[in-house]
Amino acid sequence: MTPSDNAPAGTVAPAPTPRPVPRWIRAVLTYLSSNPFSAMLAVVVLAAGFVTGTFLGRFPQEFAASVSTTIEDGDWWTPLTALLFGDSVIGGVLAIALILTAGAYAERKLGSVRAAWTFFLTGILAMVIGLSAQGLLVSWGSQWGLLASYDAVADPTIGTVGMLMAASALAPALWQRRIRVVGFTLLVMFALYAADSDSVFRLLSGVLGLLLSLLLARGTVRATWHRSSHREVRTLVAAIVAATGLGPFIVLISGAWYAPLGLVVSGFSPIEAEQMPKSCVEDFTADCVRQADAILNSGPGPFLVSLVPLLLTLVAAWGLRTGRRAAWIMALMVNAVIALLTGTSVGINDLLDDKIRGALLIEDGIAMILAVLVPIGVIALLLFTRRHFRVLAPRAAVRRFAITVVGAFVVFAGAYLVIGLIDGDNYLDGQPSLGELLADLIRPFVSSGLLPAIADAGIPVDGAALFVYQWVGVPFWIVFILAAVRLFRATQVDRHVIEEARFRALLREGGGGTLGFMGTWAGNSYWFTPDGQGAVAYRVIRKVALTMSDPVCAEGREQETVEAFIAYCESQGWSACFYSFHERFLPVFQSFGWQHMSVGEETVIDLAGFELTGKAWQKVRQPLNRGEREGITTLWSTWHDLPTRYSREITAVSEEWVAHKKLPEMGFTLGGMEELKDSDVGIFLAINKDGGIEATTSWLPTWTDGRVTGWTIDFMRRSDGSMPGIMEFIIASAALHMKEQGVQVLSLSGAPLATKPGEVPAEPGVMDRLLGWLGEMLEPAYGFTSLFRFKSKFNPRYETIYMAYADPAQLATIGMAIGSAYLPEATPKEYLALVQTITNRGGDHR
Repeated sequence: MTPSDNAPAGTVAPAPTPRPVPRWIRAVLTYLSSNPFSAMLAVVVLAAGFVTGTFLGRFPQEFAASVSTTIEDGDWWTPLTALLFGDSVIGGVLAIALILTAGAYAERKLGSVRAAWTFFLTGILAMVIGLSAQGLLVSWGSQWGLLASYDAVADPTIGTVGMLMAASALAPALWQRRIRVVGFTLLVMFALYAADSDSVFRLLSGVLGLLLSLLLARGTVRATWHRSSHREVRTLVAAIVAATGLGPFIVLISGAWYAPLGLVVSGFSPIEAEQMPKSCVEDFTADCVRQADAILNSGPGPFLVSLVPLLLTLVAAWGLRTGRRAAWIMALMVNAVIALLTGTSVGINDLLDDKIRGALLIEDGIAMILAVLVPIGVIALLLFTRRHFRVLAPRAAVRRFAITVVGAFVVFAGAYLVIGLIDGDNYLDGQPSLGELLADLIRPFVSSGLLPAIADAGIPVDGAALFVYQWVGVPFWIVFILAAVRLFRATQVDRHVIEEARFRALLREGGGGTLGFMGTWAGNSYWFTPDGQGAVAYRVIRKVALTMSDPVCAEGREQETVEAFIAYCESQGWSACFYSFHERFLPVFQSFGWQHMSVGEETVIDLAGFELTGKAWQKVRQPLNRGEREGITTLWSTWHDLPTRYSREITAVSEEWVAHKKLPEMGFTLGGMEELKDSDVGIFLAINKDGGIEATTSWLPTWTDGRVTGWTIDFMRRSDGSMPGIMEFIIASAALHMKEQGVQVLSLSGAPLATKPGEVPAEPGVMDRLLGWLGEMLEPAYGFTSLFRFKSKFNPRYETIYMAYADPAQLATIGMAIGSAYLPEATPKEYLALVQTITNRGGDHR
């Protein structure tokens, strides 16, 4: 019986509900529709692996690209077929993984058709250029060319790398920089340390893709390469340091002992250790040197010590990512030691030896230079970016690290010396003296590839002496690395952190005004009244104590608080300058006879009677209605509560904005990404119907008796292609949300160096002209005036913010201090860029 048999007469049974398509099937179908070329290429590589037999242990030379097949045998098709299958199971699987990830990303940026011809163009051309160069090197008798000519290449990643580099031109600034910087660092490292034809061809393909990307990017606004946030600079530097440290690991997995930089990690070389001939006691020949190296460096102990440069650079890179100064110092020292020891072991010693010098080839000289240039290049990068690594560890943590490392070295080096003196019978040349042991003390702790060849016959060849020699370095470096990790994780809980917490607690009680939360930002110091109930946030620049926002104090204690802070500044030899305070404090400075002037206007909306009705609100109401029609929703959150996809998207949009500026993000009264991450800061997002972020705003709290009664906007970013009027939409939505939450005041923040509409400016004085000049300088780059006009759409009331100072003779110094506060990180080159920006005022700067 069917369900319709029981249905009442004259009714129609409902159609069965179709079963929903499983989510993973929808995801696969979406992926295939978005990346058809990458998906098809992955299938071809998989199928070709079985058809050609490379997945079954065979290798068809007739389909691989090499000097012999492509040039000598005239198999012209091999640069094409070599892009369609991997040379082994591992190679094929890795190629498929890269195609389905990086290749798919490139395809979405380029489009399927353009991605396909880019893949084949860059891949084929890279192999043609590479094989031609190898043929020339062989004809010239080059050892490198001869070794490379035996390589038969089958590698789809060659075209994938070219496709990815070409697509980088169309990527957001954040990913454009990451793809190019990290990508080329890895490509160069593999070319230097592995030096197989695959690695060289991948590098050539990457270069061709980069050149192609310049053509694809013609006519578009290019990002400023050197402009990025602190966090992104740290990420890139950490990635470069980690990539350059991978050299020993690359040699290990590739077995490329004869690569240009393979000699730097010769400790990995699998030399067979045999019994040391007795004749070596009388005559320590070159064969004895090689056999001594084999004995001392055989086994897991020396192998683990050889990994130390890699491990140290990875640990340092981990610390660099969070801006740790200790990690910066470690990375600097590790690369300096590597450069020094490498230059000594593979350069100076070989050049001083007449026999070796006579046998050196041109390739050997190039390898010696490159081996030293790589760590020197990393050192130069670290020195150039040193200002981004300022996070200091507590002094107690530094002392603990030093004591731990020195103590561990004393213990393990002492063990090596004691065993050497006790077990002297197991040394080739008999019992060594304490001086001989001390002369070789560093050798058990350092990779043999970074040390000169053994020149002394007094070496351990058996027993406890050999065991300690091979293993004493391992526990020492374990202790060192664990101590370093602990140092990099140590948090600086110093006086400044405690004072910032005290200042924040006073803000919660109700003080500081609508701009008071800016006093919690990095760069400020704090002064407190003797009873701890009042405070001033300030920063000292050029011996000017420049305050931030209103002094924090109870009603009626304004003059007392200000006078006490001025007295404190005088005792320190500073000139006090109160900047960005409200009219409440103006009578205090007038009573002192101080000079004062307007430095901006704050736009404030009282939410108690906030309504979007009437003609005055038409310019705001229309974008709000449009956003609602287009399905744009909002989300109120904090940074730590945001879904990961949103935090990543906000970071990418912010990096894009910064990258297109010729100047860094401003500070002082204007916050950026770092200030966004404060747990007290609110984040309000506009999200489109596809789940993407249309616009981002952040809001600084104002408290009354521990309850949030106001929010002040700070961070404003809109995404590319966002709805016209999206900022009006998000601010109006925020105002309605805050009103529902019982918030009293919404501040659109101060507009630095602006004048309220309709106000006739007075005859400008010296300081007015100085700040006016500063505002004019910054306007083309940051658009204060257009931003101020934008805020006027919300029909705010205006509250003037002031600056007060005692001595007109200090005007020039005060002006420079204010300029440095707004642009603390600007270099002379960036100030020149600012001047160039002034001469080109076109475009929308809001």
